[in-house]
Amino acid sequence: MSLTVADLTRGVMTEFQEKLRQQHEESMHRELEALLGTASKPEAEISRKDFDGFKKLFHRFLQVKGPSVEWTKINRPPEDSIQPYEKIRAKGLPDNITASLNKLAVVKLNGGLGTSMGCKGPKSLISVRNENTFLDLTVQQIEHLNKTYNASVPLVLMNSFNTDEDTNKILQKYKHHQVNIHTFNQSRYPRINKESLLPIAKSMTLGGDNAEAWYPPGHGDIYASFYNSGLLDKLIAEGKEYIFVSNIDNLGATVDLFILHHLMSQPADKRCEFIMEVTDKTRADVKGGTLIHYEDHLRLLEIAQVPKAHVDEFKSVTKFKIFNTNNLWISLPAMKRLQEKNSMDLEIIVNPKTLDGGLNVIQLETAVGAAIKSFNNAMGVNVPRSRFLPVKTSSDLLLVMSNLYSMDAGSLTMSKKREFPTTPHVKLGSSFTKVQEFLARFENIPDMLELDHLTVSGDVTFGKNVSLKGTVIIIANHGDRIDIPAGAMLENKIVSGNLRILDH
Repeated sequence: MSLTVADLTRGVMTEFQEKLRQQHEESMHRELEALLGTASKPEAEISRKDFDGFKKLFHRFLQVKGPSVEWTKINRPPEDSIQPYEKIRAKGLPDNITASLNKLAVVKLNGGLGTSMGCKGPKSLISVRNENTFLDLTVQQIEHLNKTYNASVPLVLMNSFNTDEDTNKILQKYKHHQVNIHTFNQSRYPRINKESLLPIAKSMTLGGDNAEAWYPPGHGDIYASFYNSGLLDKLIAEGKEYIFVSNIDNLGATVDLFILHHLMSQPADKRCEFIMEVTDKTRADVKGGTLIHYEDHLRLLEIAQVPKAHVDEFKSVTKFKIFNTNNLWISLPAMKRLQEKNSMDLEIIVNPKTLDGGLNVIQLETAVGAAIKSFNNAMGVNVPRSRFLPVKTSSDLLLVMSNLYSMDAGSLTMSKKREFPTTPHVKLGSSFTKVQEFLARFENIPDMLELDHLTVSGDVTFGKNVSLKGTVIIIANHGDRIDIPAGAMLENKIVSGNLRILDH
């Protein structure tokens, strides 16, 4: 069998690529060591653990080429792997749910800043309802649970270096609440120059020239940082068996006693170690990750992993009917086992960014739900949409501040007076993006009980006690301003340019 030139070249190329990979890796390790040399001793110890995780991620980033799934191997999940919530609810609750609650801790992902909504500091400190912040509502919910069932469910916040200081200052105010609060920090990873594949940081400091040099590496980092913080072992020692993890800005993510009971009532040898709450996709959720069956495991498929040719198929509501709410129930002993064996293989999300000065960098991230394939007897539960109520934009904020929701002990529920179970579709223009500007444009929040669709664009303000019904579209042209008068009732109306009110 003779070797062709192409074969030889291919051999040389892979050898060349392998050498190049090794060089990149060695250069990265040298740079990281040099960075550690600029830190104080206690800081260097923490950062060394962070960098160990980063090196593993960087090594895999250099190894992996192209999308991490083969499209032809993707199958729909088997029927029994995603249970309808009704089926789990139908089991009812035991007389003593307190025993189960005492084996639970609630973890909120609290690494994000409020910058996308025009706020400084942690997003969890934005007021969302009657002067209550995301954090206030979370504490109220858990305190209510602990008082009602005489339980001791602790709250754990996963902060990032961006949110840790501000969050810890505010925690003083919950001292007298019936809830133990713990915090730990997720890792701090260096942003990589896209061209040189080296860190852009000059030292371990956070401010000044280095302000943009670091990032928290996505919520998939929870496994390593929770373990490294010592808190995982502490909770296991206190008899905790499961954590309920969710984004702090998802106001629908409250502790569900039926799912908790389902977990606790499994036979010991069939213990379900991971539940992902999924819900039915609507047109607004086409980018959300979905569950697939792949190489004999349930697996989370994110849009970033989909080959370009198949993105439209991924977004289809018919083929992939559900998406991940990021409400997860995870076994603590299983988490410890997988972390110690280093056997959690999370797909890498490469997040390209352009910094203020125009420099192109990449961030290597992972998603917490991607670990589903590593846990035993993992399953999805198809929950009602009400368990997914994220506040990402001022349009979302308008919904949760309105009379569509009533609030009880920190939990928001859809008002009984609304005739449809779905929320209206709200699109507010760029004049409403920042929370301060948004609040200045409403004397109070309109009555939205009978609203289906609202679009607002341009310089628009709302007087007191405005009521919106059906489809309402308000468009102020450039240079114009529209003031919706106090007490106005708009039903199926288009209001444009110079305050002409037309039937829709």
